[in-house]
Amino acid sequence: MIDRILKLLTGEDAPSSTSSDSLQVAVAALLVEAARMDDRFEGPERQMIERLLMERFDLPSDAAGLLLRDAEAEVARSTQLFPFTSLTVKRLDETERTRVIEMLWEVAYADGVLDPQEDMLVRRIAGLIHVPDRARGEARLRAMARLGIAPQ
Repeated sequence: MIDRILKLLTGEDAPSSTSSDSLQVAVAALLVEAARMDDRFEGPERQMIERLLMERFDLPSDAAGLLLRDAEAEVARSTQLFPFTSLTVKRLDETERTRVIEMLWEVAYADGVLDPQEDMLVRRIAGLIHVPDRARGEARLRAMARLGIAPQ
């Protein structure tokens, strides 16, 4: 029990998936968290996550689907973002972490509407993975442009 708590506090309690790389699961789990924030994790968001995972990790469609399933299982088991954000910070440089934020914005806007809870989560994750405010804002604009959404 104490070992489990120590691993949790030190970030060693990383995602435990056996069929996908732990970094891939961590990034996918963050995307799933963003999709779930508005209490609707449906077609457009699910499709967006699969597409982003295919592009980011150069995966075929079936592997992206399995990764998404693994991530959903990890999110269901976890009560916090720390295992996912900690691994992201450890394994990605700032440019790559900023790309993760851009992916989160794309998921948040996938259904055409940015829910305030989604906005709050992306901002929170950006802080947790050490993406500066300016880079977060620029990532948001790139995501909106890619999705054909006019800046507000």
